[in-house]
Amino acid sequence: MPQLSEDAFDQVFRTARTYPRFTDQPVPDETLEQLYALLRWGPTAFNSQPARFMFVRSPAAKERLKACVSPGNVSKVTSAPVTAIVAQDTRFYEHLPQQFPTRPDAGAPYAGNPALAQATALRNSSLQGAYLIVAARMLGLDCGPMSGFDLAAVDAAFFPDGRWRSNFLVNLGHGDPESLFPRGPRLPFAEAVSIQ
Repeated sequence: MPQLSEDAFDQVFRTARTYPRFTDQPVPDETLEQLYALLRWGPTAFNSQPARFMFVRSPAAKERLKACVSPGNVSKVTSAPVTAIVAQDTRFYEHLPQQFPTRPDAGAPYAGNPALAQATALRNSSLQGAYLIVAARMLGLDCGPMSGFDLAAVDAAFFPDGRWRSNFLVNLGHGDPESLFPRGPRLPFAEAVSIQ
């Protein structure tokens, strides 16, 4: 069975880090397009793909975002060339007839059940946000995923029509290695995993 190189595993997981500060090297549109072209292939329930991505890069948009994040996260957003708002489309199910054509009625259970739609959108947009992180690392970008922001304020500033709702943020760029803390430990297999 073909396997990726050890270097690839390091780049995506083992030596990849969460960066609190980035260099000023820009992230061009072409890289953001490549990023989405990769992450969109990750699996979601019913191929629902509820995540929506807002790439915040312009100075004006950065100022709007900085006003929404906790004080400890302002410098992280400021230093990142791009911050991705990973959001969810509250009416993702309207696309299901195209996204899951073998079941033209796949959206019906969500249309009549807002709680089910919200739970499905949150779970699957979170998955897609994780795919974004993996794809970004595969493309040579560093990431700084974070919470620590006012969801309602972000939604008002970036998604005023209410259809998209923010989930979490991911700063993207080329990390400044001098900003890193010592790496935290990870739980061992025996503490994190059960096999039955």
